[in-house]
Amino acid sequence: MTVIWALGFTLNIMTLLALSLAIGLLIDDAIVVRENIMRHFHMGKSHRQAALEGTDEIGLAVLATTFSIVAVFLPVAFMEGIIGRFFLQFGVTVSVAVLISLFVAFTLDPMLSSVWYDPTARPGARRGPIGRLVAGFDRGFVAIGRGYGRVLRWSLRHRLTTLFVALCAFVGSFFLVPLVGAEFAPAVDNSEFEVRLTAPVGSSLDYTAAKIRQADRILRGFPEVAGTYATVNAGTDSGGANEAVIAVRMLPPADRSRSPQDMTAPVREALATIPGISVTVGAASGIGGGGAPVQINLSGDSFVVLQRLSDELVRRLKAVDGLADVRSSLDDAQPVIGIRLNREAASDLGVTLGQVGDTIEPMLGGRNVGDWTSPDGRNYAVVIRLSREVRNNPATLGALPVAQSQGEGMVRLDQVAEVVESFGPAEINRRNLARTVTVTANLAEATLSAVLPEVQAAIGAIEVPAGYRVSTGGEAEDLAESFASAVAALAMAVIFIYLVLASQFGSFLQPVAIMASLPLALIGVMVGLLVGGSTLNMFSIIGFIMLMGLVVKNAILLVDNANQRRREGVNLWDALVIAGETRFRPIIMTTLAMIFGMLPLALNLHEGSGQNAPMAHAVIGGLISSTVLTLVVVPVALTYLDAFGKRVARFFPPPPDHDDVRLRDAAE
Repeated sequence: MTVIWALGFTLNIMTLLALSLAIGLLIDDAIVVRENIMRHFHMGKSHRQAALEGTDEIGLAVLATTFSIVAVFLPVAFMEGIIGRFFLQFGVTVSVAVLISLFVAFTLDPMLSSVWYDPTARPGARRGPIGRLVAGFDRGFVAIGRGYGRVLRWSLRHRLTTLFVALCAFVGSFFLVPLVGAEFAPAVDNSEFEVRLTAPVGSSLDYTAAKIRQADRILRGFPEVAGTYATVNAGTDSGGANEAVIAVRMLPPADRSRSPQDMTAPVREALATIPGISVTVGAASGIGGGGAPVQINLSGDSFVVLQRLSDELVRRLKAVDGLADVRSSLDDAQPVIGIRLNREAASDLGVTLGQVGDTIEPMLGGRNVGDWTSPDGRNYAVVIRLSREVRNNPATLGALPVAQSQGEGMVRLDQVAEVVESFGPAEINRRNLARTVTVTANLAEATLSAVLPEVQAAIGAIEVPAGYRVSTGGEAEDLAESFASAVAALAMAVIFIYLVLASQFGSFLQPVAIMASLPLALIGVMVGLLVGGSTLNMFSIIGFIMLMGLVVKNAILLVDNANQRRREGVNLWDALVIAGETRFRPIIMTTLAMIFGMLPLALNLHEGSGQNAPMAHAVIGGLISSTVLTLVVVPVALTYLDAFGKRVARFFPPPPDHDDVRLRDAAE
């Protein structure tokens, strides 16, 4: 909390998410240290000696695991784009939390272990019912550890088979990606969805209100609907009296079986029975509210060309399965009266474009000619302009007098210009200084990743003239940006992990064996998302990046203990088996601690936490698969890398012996 306050952060959804996910991480270091101290205590050492030697033996591994986690979360904190802004406080909070847990594991835990007498820790101590149950569980755990030792020996004897099985599982995980699907952010159940009604252009307010009443009766017929609220011609993107929006409030999630996203299809089908209107139904699809997930921007100079391109694109998108409510921003065109100047006639009659504008502007737009104070003392601005009936009559407007430039007299407006009725955009949008038309579409029982290839194919089939361009926006743009940022953060995390491990182990090859556990996490991530009903999105991607720091913990514990056994003179294969059996308990304990720490989030026990559940699904699945495979794959990979290192070492001179160097320096 102190660091959160010092950095100017607050208790918000991201910092609280970081603290909730860090619960399982915070005790990992303490578990490993305490377990190793108890192992030394069972060797017959005193509490103080066991605390000192146990902490010293495991210190390097604990440092490496904690720094690996920090090396993952700090790049996450400084990712670019929307995903970086969201996870800045998340990454910093987790990094600080694990560093504090490391300090506690190296200070408070050994101190308490050295003075805290545990009578049940001695073999043969009298135990109560719970103690006997725990002892029985411990004996079962020891038996499982011995079974793992036999599996590890078999894997070392069949190394190619082991690696082949792991490789097949890794490749097979990619085939699950289409089944899982991808989107920018998971759908959120906020018990609301929105219905937009569009009546024909020029419809009166009474006509639109009548259609709203019909739609309201249909909506209230759904048992999930608790109430509605309708507005006409309201909001920044409204197009006039023919536009209406109905905000639909649903019952609490516990009282219904369908989510807002599930309601869009049946509501759309039911409202299609109302004649004379077009209907768009949308629900909040994650971060950013209820905007259309598919947005395509057409930019150029001429609205005529943009109209043709947008019409063609709308036609092609309507043929794409999984898309609904396809519409163009030009569909909101409003009736306008256009004045097209005949430049040749105006020049012959001595009328300029400026004079036409000066004549029309006060008559149509109005001009403030003064102020008037009423008898009750209120001030009013006096604005003069033509009446509505005259302004909307092209024949009357054509008779307006326009002064000639040389003061020669007056001419009628229709002598120098054509006054016509037409349709124009309700608003003119610009993107990069060019006029822009936006084509939008909602998803109908499909994920964004499933429809994007067909959307891109529809865009590619359009012949875009020179000077015009097409770009995607909405969730597609956010998804591409998020994946790019995630790949960059993942690359940085892998590099930082390697640097940390290389510095801690003093080897360039052993970190490669440890990091062989990283791709094994992808198997569980895909299975976890598939079982949990989640997709690849911003939160599950962050969960996968988190795994890069979590899964190496198991490999670090195993390789570090194997190195200690080799320094005692044990050969590599026996050292790996001994290390596996020795570190099997802390590996399983820390993995279970992280899994159970994230289980409440994965089960979505409370309303409003469903958006974060994909992160927990990814982490839990990745932890399970990486732990199971790391225990056999990393030792096998280490044997190959050790043999490779010995072959390479023959081409390099051996490092000088430090004792010989000191003796030579003393002699000189």
